[in-house]
Amino acid sequence: MESYYLDWANLLLRWVHVITAIAWIGASFYFVMLDNSLEKPHDRESLDKGVGGEQWAVHGGGFYNMQKYALAPKRLPDHLHWSYWESYSTWLTGFALFTISYLWNASTYLIDKSKMDWQPGAAIGVALAFFVVFWMVYDGICQLFGQRKNGDTIVGVLVAVFIAFAAWLACHWFAGRAAFLLVGAMMATTMSGNVFFWIIPGQRKNVQALREGRPVDPIHGARGKQRSVHNTYFTLPVLFAMLSNHYSFTYTHKYNWVVLLLIMLGGAAIRQFFVVRHRFKLGNAGNPLPYAMVGVVVLGLSIVWMRPEPSGAQMAGAAASQKVGFGDVKKVLEQRCYMCHGAQVQMKNVRLDSPEQVAAHAQGVYQQAVVTKIMPMNNATAMTDAERALIAKWFEGGAKTN
Repeated sequence: MESYYLDWANLLLRWVHVITAIAWIGASFYFVMLDNSLEKPHDRESLDKGVGGEQWAVHGGGFYNMQKYALAPKRLPDHLHWSYWESYSTWLTGFALFTISYLWNASTYLIDKSKMDWQPGAAIGVALAFFVVFWMVYDGICQLFGQRKNGDTIVGVLVAVFIAFAAWLACHWFAGRAAFLLVGAMMATTMSGNVFFWIIPGQRKNVQALREGRPVDPIHGARGKQRSVHNTYFTLPVLFAMLSNHYSFTYTHKYNWVVLLLIMLGGAAIRQFFVVRHRFKLGNAGNPLPYAMVGVVVLGLSIVWMRPEPSGAQMAGAAASQKVGFGDVKKVLEQRCYMCHGAQVQMKNVRLDSPEQVAAHAQGVYQQAVVTKIMPMNNATAMTDAERALIAKWFEGGAKTN
C-alpha cells in the first residue's frame, strides 16, 4: 500500500513540476527573446521617458508595445509584475520529486554497488552536497571573475569545466540514471539560486532606491542580467538530464558521463542559435546558423559513437535463433527478477513467480527488460544481453507460459 501512495505522490508532483517548469522556462525564453528583439525608439516621447528599446508585436488578434528603460523610469507605477514564483515552485516541486523518487529509495535508485558500495545515508548526504557545493563554486567563480575583462568568457569556461568534473564524479559514484538526474538537478538548483540570491534581491534594491528618490546602482541590473543569461544556457542541458531517465541507452553507456556532456553541449549550442537569431533578424549580429550546426553535428557524432557493439548484436542474433520456451524464460526470471518481484517482495505491485502473473505482465517485462533495458534497476542482478534477447524471442513468439 505504501508503494501505491508513493506512486500517486510521484505522479502528482511530477505533474505540478512540469507545469511550473513550463511557466518558468516560458517566461525565461520570452524575456531573452524580448531583450534580443528590442529596437531603439524613434518617437521623442519614448526617448524623453528614458526608453532604451522597444518591440512592437502582434499576437492573439492584438497589438503590443513592449518597452525597456535604459536604467529605470522616472516614476514607478504602484503595481509591478515580478517573475520569481515560477522558479521557486519549480525547484520546490523538483526537490520533493527527487526526494520521493531517489532519496526515499536510495538503496534501489541512487546506489549502484558496482560503483560505490555505501550506506543509503551516506549516498543521500553526498547527493545533497552536489547541490550545495556546485552552487558555492559557481557563485564564487561569478563573483571573482564576472566583472573582469573578458569575464563572461572566463566564467563560461570555468563553469563548463566544473560541470564536466561534476558529471564525471556523479557517474562514477551513483547509478547512471540517478547520476544524470543529479547533474541536472544540481544545475537547476543553481538556476533557482541565481533568482533567489541575486536577481530578485537586486531588483528589490533598485525598486526601493527609485521609490525613495535615490540613485540606482547599475551593478544590480548588470549582475542580474549576467545570471539570467547563465540560466538561459543551462535550460536545455537541464531539460535533457530530467528526461534522460526514459532513455536507458544514454545513462547505461560505458562512458555515460561523456554522453551526458556531449548532449548538454549540443543543447547549449542550439540554445545559442535561438538567442542570437533575434539579434540577427535586426541586423545586430552575425548569422547564428553555425551554432545550430555545431549542436546538430555534436548530437549526430554522439549517435554514431554510441552505436551498440557488434558483439552484442551477435549474441542477440544467436539467442534469437534458438527455440525459446517458458522454462528458459523462467530460469532468467528466477535469477534476475524474483528478488524484487517474487513471493517476498512485489515492487510496483508486480509479481513474476507464477505462469499466470508472468502472462499478465508479459508486455511490461518485454518493454522494461528488452526495449528500454530499465529493468533490473541499475542492472543490479546483472542480466546479460543474451538473456534479454531470449526474453524478446519468447515474447515475439507469443509469450506462452504453458
